[in-house]
Amino acid sequence: QVQLVESGGGLVQPGGSLRLSCAASGLTFSTYAMNWYRQAPGKERELVATIASAGGSTSYADSVNGRFTISRDNSKNTVSLQMNSLKPEDTAVYYCNALRFDGIHWGQGTQVTVSS
Repeated sequence: QVQLVESGGGLVQPGGSLRLSCAASGLTFSTYAMNWYRQAPGKERELVATIASAGGSTSYADSVNGRFTISRDNSKNTVSLQMNSLKPEDTAVYYCNALRFDGIHWGQGTQVTVSS
């Protein structure tokens, strides 16, 4: 059974930082591209960051480029999202996603709230 478990969310002031982590089990982690999505209240879920299966290629949404960094450790089956210079508009539930040609898996999400 595939499980993706996010952690690290919380309340942070504007300009602050958070680091999200996602621990994967039940899948061959190194064969999956890993993604972070987010969904704000009343909005569609959007792709925030992507990292290739081997970790050599990353991409970001324009709204977070230069502030967020995605990374992975295939030896520990984890993917992380370092979020700096957080803004109120970054407030959302953040989801970890594992994607391969034959399957897609989602975590349960972790809440990030940016507010003073």
